[in-house]
This record gives sequence, C-alpha cells and structure tokens, in this order.
Amino acid sequence: MISPPHFVFLLLQLLALATSVHGPDPLFNFCGITGNFTANSTYEANRNTLLASVVSAAKASVGNGFYNLSAGQSPDAVNAIALCRGDIGAADCLSCLTDSAAQIALQCPVQKEAYLVYEYCMLRYSNQSIFGVMEERPRFWNRYANNVTSNVVQFSQVLTNLMDGLRDQAASGNSTRKFAVKNATAPNSTTLFGLAQCTPDLSLLQCRDCLQNDITEVLSCCNQKIGGRVYRPSCNVRFDVNLFFDPSAYDPPPSPPLAPPVSPPPPPTHNPSTKEKDTNSSRTTLIIAIPAVGLSLLSAGILCICLRSRRLKKNFETLPVDEIRTAESLQYDLSTIRAATNDFSDANKLGQGGFGTVYKGTLTDGKVIAVKRPSTAIGQGDQEFKNEVLLVARLQHRNLVRLLGFCLEGKERLLIYEFVPNSSLDRSLYDPVRRRQLDWETRQKIIGGIARGLLYLHEDSRLRIVHRDLKAGNILLDVDMTPKISDFGTARLFMMDQTRDATNRVVGTFGYMAPEYAMHGLFSVKSDVFSFGVLLLEIISGQRCSHFCNGDTMEHFLSYAWRSWAEGTPSNLIDPSLTSGSRTKLLTCIHVGLLCVQEIEADRPTMGAVVLMLNSYSTTLPVPSRPAFTLHNIPESDAVLRSGNRLIQESVNEASITELYPR
Repeated sequence: MISPPHFVFLLLQLLALATSVHGPDPLFNFCGITGNFTANSTYEANRNTLLASVVSAAKASVGNGFYNLSAGQSPDAVNAIALCRGDIGAADCLSCLTDSAAQIALQCPVQKEAYLVYEYCMLRYSNQSIFGVMEERPRFWNRYANNVTSNVVQFSQVLTNLMDGLRDQAASGNSTRKFAVKNATAPNSTTLFGLAQCTPDLSLLQCRDCLQNDITEVLSCCNQKIGGRVYRPSCNVRFDVNLFFDPSAYDPPPSPPLAPPVSPPPPPTHNPSTKEKDTNSSRTTLIIAIPAVGLSLLSAGILCICLRSRRLKKNFETLPVDEIRTAESLQYDLSTIRAATNDFSDANKLGQGGFGTVYKGTLTDGKVIAVKRPSTAIGQGDQEFKNEVLLVARLQHRNLVRLLGFCLEGKERLLIYEFVPNSSLDRSLYDPVRRRQLDWETRQKIIGGIARGLLYLHEDSRLRIVHRDLKAGNILLDVDMTPKISDFGTARLFMMDQTRDATNRVVGTFGYMAPEYAMHGLFSVKSDVFSFGVLLLEIISGQRCSHFCNGDTMEHFLSYAWRSWAEGTPSNLIDPSLTSGSRTKLLTCIHVGLLCVQEIEADRPTMGAVVLMLNSYSTTLPVPSRPAFTLHNIPESDAVLRSGNRLIQESVNEASITELYPR
C-alpha cells in the first residue's frame, strides 16, 4: 500500500507531466547546496506533504497569495514560502502554484533546498529557517533584446524614479501584501510600466533593502533596454514599455497610456483574472467618510507625531529620515518588555557581560525573545546602542542573530532579539563535560556557519561591516546548533570600496585582536579574519586562547599552535574528545586557522577564500608564515623546512586526496 506522502509525490509527478506537455517551463529554478535527502526518508515525506499543503492552501484561498508553511520536526523539518504576483486572481494563483509544486519536485528530486520561479508565482522550500529572513541569493535577471533608441539619459532617469517609487510603496505594505505597480511617461511619449514585490514576511526595512538591491541590478543589467526584470527569493522588480500586469492593480487608477506599446509582450504563463471593481455608491461613501474621520483625528495626530518625532530626534539625531521611520516601526513599549521579562527578574537572566545583561522574555502571543539591557554605566553606551540598532536591523542572514526591535523610554535602551536556546558557543566549548557533545560534525557546521556569516558581513551584504569583537562568547547556537554571530555594539561600517580604517579607541577582546589593531588601532576585514582564525583553532582544540596551558608550561595559544604545526605534530592541537571525524578535514581546519592568524595583514586570506578552502577537498593550501604573539625560539627557516618535510605531506597533500562527503 502506498503511504500518503508517497501518494502525494506520485500525484505531483503526474501534475508535472501534464504541465510539461501543456504549460511552459519555469523562468528559473535552483536546487540548493545544503545537502540531499535519501529516498523514502522522513525528510522526503515531509517535503512532499508540504508541497501538497501549499496547493491545498492556495485552493482554499486563505493566504491572499502568500503562504509560509512548515512540515515535520527537526532535524527533518521543511519550511516553504509561496508567493503569487499581487495582480492575479485566486484561480490563476492556484494554477501557478500547482504547476510549481509539481515542477519543483521533478526539477530538484533529492535536494533539501529548492527555489522555482514562474511568471506569476514563486515557490521555495528549505531545511533552514527562511521565514522573516531576507534571502538575496540565488538571483537571476533577464532583459529584452531591443534597446532604447533615443533620449537614453532621460529614459534612465525616468526608470530610476519609477523604481524608487515602487520600492517605497511596496515596502510600506502590510504582513499579507507588499506589492506595487506604477507607470511613468518616458521620452517620446512612451509609457513605462513597473512592478515591485516582496514576500510579506519581511519587515519594511528588509523589503526596502532587498528591492534596492534589485533596482541596482536592473539599472546595471537592463538600463538601455525596453524591459527587464530581477528576481531574488525575497523580492523582485520588473519594468516594461508594455502593460504586463492587470490594470486593476493600480491604486489609484492611472490615466491611459499616451502611446501604444513598442513591441508585443512575451506570452504569459497564466492569464490574470479581472478583479472586482468598487461600486459607485461605495466610492461615494468612502469619499465622504475618509475626510470626516481624518478631520476629527487631525489635531491629535499632529500632536502625537510632533511628540514622537521630538523624542526620536533626541535619540537618533544622526539618522536620516528613512532610518527614523524604520526605527519607529521596530519600537516596543517598555511596559510590554517589562511584562515579558517579569520586570527583568534574575530568574529570567540569560547572561551578563561588559556591555550589559541579557534576559529571556515571553510576549503575550507566546513568542520567546531575548532582551539585551545595556549597562547605563558605560560611557559609550549611547553610541554603541545606535550602532547595533542601525547595523543589525539591516543585516539579514541565517548566521547572524536577528534583531526584532528595540525600546527607548526614559533611561532604558533595550534591544530585542530572536531567542537562541543553546546559548553562546563558549558555554559548551570551554566546559569539559558539555564539550563532549560537540562532535566533529557539529563543530564543522559551526565553523562553516561562522565563516559564511562573516563573508556576508564583508562582501555579500548591502553594507560592508567589520565586527571587531568576534569570539566564542559572541556566537549563539540555535536549536539545531546553527551558529549566529551576535553583539554588533563595536562593529564599524565601511564604504564598499574602503579597505581599512583607524581608531584611537581600541575595543574588543584581547587574544582575538589582530596585532595591527591591538597596537596601532588599524582595523579592516582582515582584522576579523584574524579573530576567526583564533576562534577556529579554539573550536578544534576545545581550549580558550586566553587561558591556555600546555601542561605546567604557560605558553601563548597561537605560539603552541604554530609550534605544533612547524614541528609536524598538529594532532597535539586536536581536542581529545573528538574521537570521530575526518583527519584530513581536521588538519585542513588547523592549516586554514594558521593562515588566518598570520602576523602580516596582507598575507591573511579573505573570508571568501576561507569559505572556499574549508569546503574544498582538493585545494592545495599555501604555507602559513609565523603568526603574531608567538615565542620566537623556532627559526623561521627551520620551521618551514620541517613543515615542508613532514606536515605539508600530512595536511596539504592529504587534503588533495578525494574523500566523498554529502554536501
């Protein structure tokens, strides 16, 4: 007898076969890189059930074209997001998502993560948490072959203004719809049509940032074309000189186009249904009612706005206007946080550090949060508080802790984060009992996640961020032991073309600081690379760099690591509790860690190179030079010779041997 999940999968395959005969192919599909599942596994059953649930939800029309669903329990839980274009009706949404559910099962039959785009809908699923996360990759774009033939500069300006308006309108939507369409008059009386949409689980700022990235891309790829589009998992934009969306999506309806289309539009996948129009009587009622309500609330509204703006200006006087609006949308009332944390009771205290105390809280809807209460005794608390609000709210990555909001009332300055149940990495890594629970597979997952989080900060985010205090205490572990970089109170924002900066106020934790930063106040992304190298070696050894002891001998942690590598005994650095795992990967991690902590800044790899080295099984790694803060009792030339005769054969050449692991 066929089990229900497998029956669902067979049904989806039949639907896909029908689609392949009668319908067009998807615009784009991507089968992820987070690993594969095996046939007849629990994960496969959950995936198939989830895809069927998406179709059922669309059939019931309960999600207004947006569906975020989950199936199963960790580690076999599957999460899905489905989104129909905002101008199509329920019937066409159902048709598109039915095709998508069928095709995604065929296109990505064993992948734990997948993303598929049709003309009128998008579907993605993952074994990772994807709700409320701005996902920028993978992204794709396409454009028309025809160029704008005249007045290119004016056309570009009209396009830019149109896209900016769409961005702001779509981002200001609600939790069920973040969608906008507009038109504008381009040169030669040509009407330019545009569309922007985000998944509604994003915040205003997340949606705005995602669309801004799309706009930057579309202005680069398609600026002199008569049409183009950019898609990301969390948002998409499109423009065209032809009307490609349902005119009923306008709000308010525009005047008719001034010129006929330049070229015929591409054939649609689904025909959008005509939406029901408002009656004349209901419009008349609205015209009368809205001004009446508005006049009655005008004076009170102005007073509230003035008082709120004055308070925000005092606390965020350096912020631009759009940042102030975003700050307002993230603000919690102090009474709400006091109730959630039982008035900051000691029973709810999660931890305490130099910057303040963290409390566990539970909101009235049952959502568990972590509340960071900075110490009022710290002279730089205001600036660090502003840093964290501004930076973390704009950073969205699965390996960064998620900021939910903040509170500013009286002397209280509170940061509200997602609750991460497994506390910080140092609580497990440095405890001789709990450390045994960190097997090699878990540690490898933690190392890779931290590396990807730093890569996002340095290269992949819209901002370039130098963290400046990366350490085990600032790495939080969620229920699946996925690492999340936290504590951005000391982070610094770089311009995208900026490589380094200097400060008279050195902040951070000794032992993790790069030498050029600790001694001269010079910092860059390579400063974070140094800190990552120290942390990587700590994770391998299970030792705290600041309390390292080699028997009865006091020796600097990096000095011991370097000496073990140079003398051909890197295994001395490996935590004895690691009784399983690939010796090749362990030695590769030690090698990468030593490359990261080299004394000369320019010799250290970028985080992009680090991620590549950690994920490769055949890359030959360069020989590291002496790290900073080592005992200089080993001649450099002798160390290189000994490593050349022994350790390179052990770590680098062995790393060239192919060992197959599922990814």
